[in-house]
Amino acid sequence: MKELVASFTAQLRQAVEIGEKATFTAPSNPIRNVLITGLGGSGIGGSIITQIIDQEIKVPVMVNKDYFIPAFVGQDTLVIVSSYSGNTEETLAALEMAMARKAKIVCVSSGGKVVEIAKANGFDHIIIPGGMPPRACLAYSFTQLFYVLHGFQLINDSFKADFETSIHLLDHEEEHVCSEAYYLAEKLHKKIPVIYSQANFEAVCVRFRQQINENSKMLCWHHALPEMNHNELVGWTIPNDKLAVVFFRNETDYDRTKARMELTKSIVTKYTPNIFEVYSKGATQLQRSLYLIHFGDWVSWYLSEIRNIDATEVKVIDFLKGELSKI
Repeated sequence: MKELVASFTAQLRQAVEIGEKATFTAPSNPIRNVLITGLGGSGIGGSIITQIIDQEIKVPVMVNKDYFIPAFVGQDTLVIVSSYSGNTEETLAALEMAMARKAKIVCVSSGGKVVEIAKANGFDHIIIPGGMPPRACLAYSFTQLFYVLHGFQLINDSFKADFETSIHLLDHEEEHVCSEAYYLAEKLHKKIPVIYSQANFEAVCVRFRQQINENSKMLCWHHALPEMNHNELVGWTIPNDKLAVVFFRNETDYDRTKARMELTKSIVTKYTPNIFEVYSKGATQLQRSLYLIHFGDWVSWYLSEIRNIDATEVKVIDFLKGELSKI
């Protein structure tokens, strides 16, 4: 897993090369909405991109993480099917429903049944490198989402320069990122992490939480401001030094949200001494998101090392899938 985390920018470079070669067929109907369907490491990219492009894209975009798809999906829907293995049962069920609705379908996968179905039905598809844990290949699947949306003229091509800048930024900052990530991992050891951010970075928090779950084999939770100020904040009533709060922050956070962060921090500090702030780097939301994603990935790996556990294995998920296959 360490090698895969360290290869993040190399994956981004290769992902861009793959995206540049992708071609798409024109839809029969104008695209009026988009559904990105996928789960786990293949699905989180959809959540992240929707928060990055929501001030640019002019049609609604929804992320689906279930067997079923929403009623609005039809012939004017672009359905992006993301399954790293190509065999995710929920995603295959959603793909079948999208086919029945005659949606415009594009598949992103390393192979499996998804690619088989795409080839058999003439669906546009992008094949990414396989054989790795899906969560360690976010760079491949996430990047393709931009190329698909651009291919259907739903977003402009500014993301290309952003990816290039992000690669240079992360390469330049790698030593610093690793150092700070190790420091935070030490502080989170034997704690329950609580991750907070501004609302438009919530998906990045979810990614961090998922990485702690799978790589570090730990429970944690997250929330986003300002919504957190309307409910969870009231739950902070009992001192608990087993909780460790991590604020993902950006210099560009909205002023009112910055004020809420400071006030929230002052309240939470009364109940746990373990408060940490991580500031992103980068000029755009995509650049800042990639920075925080890479930082969080390193934290999750360092935690696995500190805890002396295998970051790669997911035996309980394998067990669950095995039991489901018997039903």
